[in-house]
Amino acid sequence: MQVIRENRRDLVAGLCVAGLLLPEAVAYAGLARLPVEHALTAMLVGLALYAVFGGSRYAIVSPTSSTATLSAAAVVSMSGVATLADPARYAQALMALVLLSGLALMLLAAVRQGQLSAYVSRPVLRGFAFALAVTIVVRQLPDALGFRVPADAASDPLHGLLYAVTHADQWHVPSMLVAAVAAGLLVALRRWPQWPASMLVIVMAIVASRVLGLNALGVAEVGGFESPSFTLAWPALPLTEWLKLAELAFGLVVLVFAESWGTVRSLALAHGDTVEANRELMVLGACNVGSALFQGMPVGAGFSASHANAAAGACSKWAGGIALAVIAAVLFFASPQLQWLPRPVLAVAVIAALWHALNPRPLLAVWRMQRDQWLLLGAVLAVLLLGVLHGMLVAVGLSLLGALRRFSLPVVHELGELGTSRNYVVLDAHPDASRIQGVLILRPEEPLFFANAERVVADVLARLSAHRNEVRAVILSLEESTDLDSTAAECLIELAQHLRDAGVVLVLSRAKDAVRELLTRCDPDGVGHAGRMHFSVADSVQWLKADQA
Repeated sequence: MQVIRENRRDLVAGLCVAGLLLPEAVAYAGLARLPVEHALTAMLVGLALYAVFGGSRYAIVSPTSSTATLSAAAVVSMSGVATLADPARYAQALMALVLLSGLALMLLAAVRQGQLSAYVSRPVLRGFAFALAVTIVVRQLPDALGFRVPADAASDPLHGLLYAVTHADQWHVPSMLVAAVAAGLLVALRRWPQWPASMLVIVMAIVASRVLGLNALGVAEVGGFESPSFTLAWPALPLTEWLKLAELAFGLVVLVFAESWGTVRSLALAHGDTVEANRELMVLGACNVGSALFQGMPVGAGFSASHANAAAGACSKWAGGIALAVIAAVLFFASPQLQWLPRPVLAVAVIAALWHALNPRPLLAVWRMQRDQWLLLGAVLAVLLLGVLHGMLVAVGLSLLGALRRFSLPVVHELGELGTSRNYVVLDAHPDASRIQGVLILRPEEPLFFANAERVVADVLARLSAHRNEVRAVILSLEESTDLDSTAAECLIELAQHLRDAGVVLVLSRAKDAVRELLTRCDPDGVGHAGRMHFSVADSVQWLKADQA
């Protein structure tokens, strides 16, 4: 009975996902500036490969709004295809970009670098996702409102939004009514998440378009498109363009894995599952390589489809397989009917899928923390003002800059003894803690490495100078440093020598095994002497008292 219930839930979830993915594929093909069949191919390949090899029971790998937009921006930025005058060449360049990105993802997985996604901080990723959602929603407004935006006004979302607001006389009333009805139906059907709301609305819209003759009223339709051919081919491009695309692939690699891993990881944590970063990295790479070789666009584990799958009650990866079967059946039996889908309904379906990303709650939560709010704001402004490609690169740069700034400007706290507890705490935060007479106990709050080691040494010497006649020993707690690079090791050895010349002893506490082994090998008679490295501050204090008794 339990198996039957789970199979039924997977069936319902698969129908819901299929109803969401079909309109998304049509819309995201437009974002990528490709014919619809490229998006359909990518969707089928991504669903099939992930269903077999993926590790998450909820993730749905298919074209996403972010990867579609970013890949198009990357290819358009290349000289030679900037005008999009040659659609075939543009498509080949985009396939090559997807192929290179997939190979890079697989290479990173092979060398066990799944943790690299952590280098894009959550505030930056949230800011990028929010700004990208704004960009895509603004680009859907012409279809939803039934008017055209000039090329110069469509260059960025701010100009596009301004044009839409200031040219209300161009709005097409029948298109607006169709969009409003579709939006109302989607909102009403959300009360029953187990129903495939998007698919139901699409079917009703197609029927209404045929019965009511919406096209005769000026309501634009999607139009005809070819079914996926699954032609296996290698992108035919000159070497110079391959090299340019290899440079541009970096942004797409970061986006695919950061977005997909964030989706997979959040769903796993919410449902008590276990997922492995390197496996997901390898599978995502394989999905993109397969998509590119079969003439598809980039794919990833998108937030909207994956969370819709979980919300609809999916129990296993069978839900993705059912979605694959449903979509394949629709394309085989009913693809001609999709040409009558009104474009305002398609625009509303895309906006509904991205509505979660427009929720400012996650952004406000970061702002209330008073941590990383400027990184978040910078990511939002970078995408809105510089475009998706350069905005993504700036967002990644902001993440790395924030990490470097934090690690290169370490805070060094002075510690004191808390009563007779053998605990040593920050003096400024604990007024009841007391200094050990003649001993200066300091703790850097970041790991020591080449960018901050000299600053820490300078800080230690400055504090020693302030207590010059009182201090006979300095204890440096290295609890944040699991290892040292050569610069940090040399700085500690130089600090020990400087203090020894001044008649002050340097003792290291909380020294990890890797640190002990390195300093013992490099400076066995100085700071690396076994007696001057201890596993706790209390042990260091006790050693000093015994040594100087």
